[in-house]
Amino acid sequence: MNDEDIKKIAAEVARILREKGASFPRQTLGDSVSTGSSGKVFQSPLVKPAGSYGIHSAPAAAPAKQCSGQGDCRLEENTCSSSCQSCNPLTNYTAQQVKASVDRVSFCNPNEASNSIAGMIDHTLLKANATQEEIGKLCEEARKYRFASVCVNPGYVAMSARLLRGSSVKVCTVIGFPLGSTTPTVKAIEARDAIANGADEIDMVINIGALKSGNDQLVQDDIKAVREATRGKCLKVILETSYLTKDEKLRACRMAKVAQADFVKTSTGFGSGGATPEDIALMRETVGPGMGVKASGGIKNAEAAAAMIKAGANRLGTSASIAIVSGGEAAKGQY
Repeated sequence: MNDEDIKKIAAEVARILREKGASFPRQTLGDSVSTGSSGKVFQSPLVKPAGSYGIHSAPAAAPAKQCSGQGDCRLEENTCSSSCQSCNPLTNYTAQQVKASVDRVSFCNPNEASNSIAGMIDHTLLKANATQEEIGKLCEEARKYRFASVCVNPGYVAMSARLLRGSSVKVCTVIGFPLGSTTPTVKAIEARDAIANGADEIDMVINIGALKSGNDQLVQDDIKAVREATRGKCLKVILETSYLTKDEKLRACRMAKVAQADFVKTSTGFGSGGATPEDIALMRETVGPGMGVKASGGIKNAEAAAAMIKAGANRLGTSASIAIVSGGEAAKGQY
């Protein structure tokens, strides 16, 4: 299934929703306009030309915006630096220029409310009973501590995008979550809808059962379908490592790399286990320095976070974000 087929399906879904009374503008899904299920309309292309996304693209033709050094380009109390991702986004660099370090996700110097780890954290709230008030608090915390993103379920993407408008914090959401067992077509449409609603980053769950069955072609097609739907956005591929053998972890990492995903990620936080330094080291060795590795699940304090970073992680997914940056311990039951 190609981009045009998916656009036609998405347009038909939009038409059916309108007939049922959904109140969003009557725009068509084309190359210049995309409409999310929440009614948010974007005039910029939803799908960019091949090679224009993530760390695998060539340097931009136009020169990158240069930091003035006179205050943060987004938040006036910070000092902008040459590694600021807002001024010099990763898309301006080749894979060879991206190092397996904090620099990949570094932002302008943090203020007194944060520390150097904050810019590596996806501040996460994915529980089924999360309320609007809790999501609002999550976004407020992310602004305060300068976290890399908030990671929320798709239904809260549009709300989070509104609350974080004008800040450095990205909106991350999850696709095929938490089981990974939906079809490639469904995952691609879900990803497109999330992007149209304001998502900057997509964390997709692979088809775990297919991987364990040895059906690598289905796993590869699954990742490729979401990659095609997310060109221009950051794509992280969740392996759910606690269910996998070493060989399965290696195969999944290689397939994610072939599909040109931006990150591989350990866990959903809903499986039988979370991230371990051993898995992070294996994933880093397999994908090399030109790809991101995200540790998630069970990271509840600064010590655990440091262990993941030392093993090779350059993004952390956790709901214990504030405890980590402040040196405390997360409450029981946090992601």
